[in-house]
Amino acid sequence: MDMPQILKPSVDASLASHVIRTVRRKAERMACSSLLYNWSLGGCVPDGLAVKPADPWPGDIERGRWLCSGAFRMDGEQLDMHGDYWEPFSVGSAWYDFLHGFEWLRDLKALGGDQGRKQARSMVENWMRRYPRWHEDSWSPGLTGKRIAMWTATYDFFGESADDTFQEDFLDSLIRQSRHLGRSISGMDGGLEIIQASKGLVYAGASLAGFEQWIEQGLAVLERQIERQILTDGCHASRSPAATVRALQLLVDVRFTLLAARVPVPEKLQHAIDRMSPAIRFFRYADKGLALFNGTNEGDRSLLDTVLVHANARGKALRTLPHAGFERVTQGRSVLICDCGGPPAPPFDQEAHPAPLAFEFVHGRDRIFVNCGTHPTNDDWQDVLRGTAAHTALGINYRNAFEIREDGHFGRKARTVSCERQESDDACLLDASHDGYASLNGIIHRRRMFLTDNGGRLAGEETLTCPIGLGRSAEVAVRFHLHPRVNASLTQDGREALILLPGGTGWRFIHNAGELALEDSVYLGSEGTPRRSRQLVIYGVMESDFAQIKWSLRKQSN
Repeated sequence: MDMPQILKPSVDASLASHVIRTVRRKAERMACSSLLYNWSLGGCVPDGLAVKPADPWPGDIERGRWLCSGAFRMDGEQLDMHGDYWEPFSVGSAWYDFLHGFEWLRDLKALGGDQGRKQARSMVENWMRRYPRWHEDSWSPGLTGKRIAMWTATYDFFGESADDTFQEDFLDSLIRQSRHLGRSISGMDGGLEIIQASKGLVYAGASLAGFEQWIEQGLAVLERQIERQILTDGCHASRSPAATVRALQLLVDVRFTLLAARVPVPEKLQHAIDRMSPAIRFFRYADKGLALFNGTNEGDRSLLDTVLVHANARGKALRTLPHAGFERVTQGRSVLICDCGGPPAPPFDQEAHPAPLAFEFVHGRDRIFVNCGTHPTNDDWQDVLRGTAAHTALGINYRNAFEIREDGHFGRKARTVSCERQESDDACLLDASHDGYASLNGIIHRRRMFLTDNGGRLAGEETLTCPIGLGRSAEVAVRFHLHPRVNASLTQDGREALILLPGGTGWRFIHNAGELALEDSVYLGSEGTPRRSRQLVIYGVMESDFAQIKWSLRKQSN
């Protein structure tokens, strides 16, 4: 399916930060690629693994079968192995990380038997021969930490029955990678990759007798990152539900390993796990999938259940995530989730979506208004789906509410995003605003949404004001993306719309200003397969310092 023409990111890269990163990478490349450095990674090698960390996450037998027949599968996509496993031609970073991170070992373990075991051992052995020393990409700290964790956690499956030569080579490679990780982790700057690296260092220290100092080092890094990356309300600093799930999974893994090694679990780690579980429940709908904000798709529902079970954290159902800036309103069987928060701080904004006040609306297990989601592997799709127009949000002059620079970070962005909530037993009002467009045209957007009638009526009011005086007219588009399972048609000569849910329930959409259109859209909420969908769009023109559009969605009685 061709990508819709939504919005292209602006080009205004930060020269200073680019130069610093370039110099740092060149210095690291020169130091780590030397013969002396690679010689220094050698040394004492233990006889075996002292502790075998548990890996509580399920593999997929079918993916294991595909792997044995010569193909990797990830998020509904397939990568055939032609020749070398590790450097396939023209793949994005997601595929590269998947290959070198070895999380697919879970699939071979789920398959089991000699076939799965021999395939796993052969691929580990092949990797060790190909990368016996430091490599700029495959030995990056985050990827090395992921690989160390997977190798140690699944060693009982593929390695214990191997011959002495394999086991000696395996332990030598493991030690070398761990020593490099211990030296390089302090220079990392990023997001989940640092947590992944610290997890790998803890696994190495727990598994290799005589290297327990790596546990202490890994935990020190991890505790600093918990303070930096896990907000007080439990959401990840990127404000991404998917990143929050992944972060919780990593922290649960570390806790499992510390318990196996009989090392006390730090309070900071336990408290983070306790507050993240309610945050993840906040983003789940009745269909058990996630809300689609900031690079998130619906997710693997079985895995989400497993993560929450292993977290073993119980907390009240949350109505708001005040630090992340999300509001959840529940009336009857209807759920409204609105993004009322500001842009994440760097470096956590690199994959965030510039869609202030975007929302999703669900009735029962039926998603009605949605955001378009993201693609797990395709960079082009990811870029397009970051745009404001790929969300149930308001856009002005076909530009993003925040500028997406060439390096992926935000340039121009909102200084103020605010929200007030007023609630009674049978109704709730969200009154939110942002100034993301103010530096372009002085316009402030205020969105008020009112959910009432036991969840049967959602009313909205879009107000645009320009306190400095509008210099020129502005084109406005209020988008309501529909889930692919929802049907819609225009009625009353195009002035209204009828929305039909899969079970036949009808909802009537009306508005008081502008022109209503029913247009094509795309949905990437489930795995990596684009699905055709539709969107309702209210088009209008702001010609003075004040403009307002009111709309309403009401459930029709049977």
